[in-house]
Amino acid sequence: MFSQQPLVEAQAYFNDKKYDLVIVTLEAESLLPIEHSDVIELLGDAYSHAEKWDAAISQYKVLINADTDVANYYYKYGGALAMKALNGSKMQAIPLVLDAKEAFLTAATLDAKHIDTRWALVKIYIELPWVLGGSTTTAIMYANELEALSVVDGCLAKGYIYEKNHDYKLAEQHYKKAVEVGQSKVCYNTLATFYLNQNQTHKSITVLRAAFTKFKDNDFQQKIAEISQ
Repeated sequence: MFSQQPLVEAQAYFNDKKYDLVIVTLEAESLLPIEHSDVIELLGDAYSHAEKWDAAISQYKVLINADTDVANYYYKYGGALAMKALNGSKMQAIPLVLDAKEAFLTAATLDAKHIDTRWALVKIYIELPWVLGGSTTTAIMYANELEALSVVDGCLAKGYIYEKNHDYKLAEQHYKKAVEVGQSKVCYNTLATFYLNQNQTHKSITVLRAAFTKFKDNDFQQKIAEISQ
């Protein structure tokens, strides 16, 4: 019989970002039947945070084979595949990315409100060359879906798309709208980084100063100091 105690302990370790302890605690428990999917998922998440991509992929694959209707399982499986592709050889990367794309598409179909999946699809359709299925038009379609779910995410996604396509004027417009709508640290940092990448240091500093005034977060002051050197 499975005791909930290992799961409770492992969740506490996970919350403290002690992923190796999560793995040690749950590895034996993961051999339990699929009914204990929460154990398998948490172990997969710990492997992902520890960047043990093959082990994470294995756990998420157990989940999607056992339950084909949970979008988040496909999202996490696709994410682990994509990260393995980024950190592996170029020969391995293409089939892994294509498998990740299929997993994300399945997740998007299963859950029309899954924001993270749509972000992943925006990025994958922009990063892939067209011969492998990349498409700016499709990326914008998912950015529109994002905007319907969250205006700020839609603005950030469109800014990302236009920046990748070197349409910097439109990218700036969407990043500025994201700041206006979202008023979050992520939005300010994204706009500041965009300006820095465009060698518009003064604009980047202006954004970071506005962010510091709003949030009183010393990380913004530190970034200003680094840029000003």
